[in-house]
Amino acid sequence: MVSTPDEQQGRGGSATHDVTNQAPPLTPYDASDDTALLEGLRREGAGWAEEDLRRLGRQAGSAQAQEWADLANRHEPELRTHDRYGNRVDEVEFHPSWHHLMRTAIAEGLAASPWADDQPGAHVVRSAGGLVWGHTEAGHGCPTSMTYAAVPALRRQPELAKLYEPLLTSREYDPALREPTEKRGLLAGMGMTEKQGGSDVRTNTTAATPTAEPGVYTLRGHKWFTSAPMCDVFLVLAQAPGGLSCFLAPRVLPDGTRNTFRIQRLKDKLGNRSNASSEPEFDGTVAWLVGPEGQGVKTIIEMVNCTRLDCVMMSAALMRKSFVEAGHHARHRSAFGARLVDQPLMRNVLADLALESEAATTLTLRLAGAADRAIRGDEGEAAFRRIATAVGKYWVTKRGPAFTAEALECLGGNGYVEDSGMPRHYREAPLLSIWEGSGNVNALDVLRALSREPGAAEALFGELALARGADARLDAAVTRLGTGLSEASPTTARRLVEQMALTLQASLLVRHAPPAVADAFCATRLGGDWGHAFGTLPESAGLDAIVERALPGGGG
Repeated sequence: MVSTPDEQQGRGGSATHDVTNQAPPLTPYDASDDTALLEGLRREGAGWAEEDLRRLGRQAGSAQAQEWADLANRHEPELRTHDRYGNRVDEVEFHPSWHHLMRTAIAEGLAASPWADDQPGAHVVRSAGGLVWGHTEAGHGCPTSMTYAAVPALRRQPELAKLYEPLLTSREYDPALREPTEKRGLLAGMGMTEKQGGSDVRTNTTAATPTAEPGVYTLRGHKWFTSAPMCDVFLVLAQAPGGLSCFLAPRVLPDGTRNTFRIQRLKDKLGNRSNASSEPEFDGTVAWLVGPEGQGVKTIIEMVNCTRLDCVMMSAALMRKSFVEAGHHARHRSAFGARLVDQPLMRNVLADLALESEAATTLTLRLAGAADRAIRGDEGEAAFRRIATAVGKYWVTKRGPAFTAEALECLGGNGYVEDSGMPRHYREAPLLSIWEGSGNVNALDVLRALSREPGAAEALFGELALARGADARLDAAVTRLGTGLSEASPTTARRLVEQMALTLQASLLVRHAPPAVADAFCATRLGGDWGHAFGTLPESAGLDAIVERALPGGGG
């Protein structure tokens, strides 16, 4: 019996052909099905949270959460400066999917809740949760990251911390705009950079004028790139009589009236489009001093450590998500008589991506472990954290754009269309290198830490020494690195920090990853047996073992 065109279309085909050799939807899947992630979680003292992480992984890979991610980016936030009567309101409206993502992230402890948790490993759990929930979308990670980072800065002013910290560490999402202490939970944003200076915040021109009330100032000026303007409170840098200082500016004042926070426009960004980034102006804006006058940069330095860790974490999450998409496609797509995943050259590409992803994930969790232990008073880990976080931020975020481009190419033309989600990942990747200091800023900061921070170099080399004798290529790289430090200069800062990052990643893999992974990483990243693009691993690399380890559910 011959079927009609309508009957053919009802079976999932079309009037002219059947749809074959296309990968099925990836969802639902388990975003926590990542051997390197789970091993790192246990190793860094947070294995007690594994069950919760797996639950979050299943939620992140659900069709519902992936739909939220898509809709939050398709329906971008909209600025409403005035109400219908002409009153200034300066509000940003979001698609409901944004609020679903935010509500889940905060309930799962991905904002500031670890600061209220005395259990060792709480900050590791947050980073691991970010690696998993990051499989949804990256934009809403901005306000959760800033809220997390605001707490240690706010603690420089204990009376303010006492008032706001319980609400910042809450696991309740309350998006309504009203007086902060009347809410169930708060979000914190940051206003640091200005048009004329960018990362050079010491050139800021926003002025802070003391009022008759001690510790209270009024601000006048602008900010060039203030993300998440719907937050409840903002840490702001401004020039006080005593120099550049840090202030807390709420959107709504204690008497319930709106503080002056005029949003001039939202940025039209390459990526991160679900998240609103704005240009606000202050004019008589009331703010409270955080830390001493003239010590604004010193006050926010702990905040910088936190947000830089999140840049590493979000880059690693983006790599893993892109790799999972590429691997899924390769498992189900056939070409030239075999599945793509079984084609030797594609297997080389996937193995190379897997190495990069595991190195990024392993370093992220090591940095999170250092942060957790430093926060709890370990001075050695604090010194390691200071140098290694800047190193990791420089390198892992630099690898993101090339990684996502290669993963997209694994899908061919299918990856180049918006429906695949891969273009969104690709657009997102460069942000994480720019945010919280671009590559040059981070590379020069590493040099600054080496020269000014007691014990920074010793902490780094102490970590590398834990792998001494396990791999000759690694030992040689550590020796070269020691020579490089003695010859460091601003001109060669990027080269030096790259060497530091690769050596550190290699040492972690040599100690903790299977031999096939560690050997391939050392042979290529340290030994020079590698090309200039992904997919150029040597013939001797254990491609099958690397891919099998990395792909969710095994490589078959």
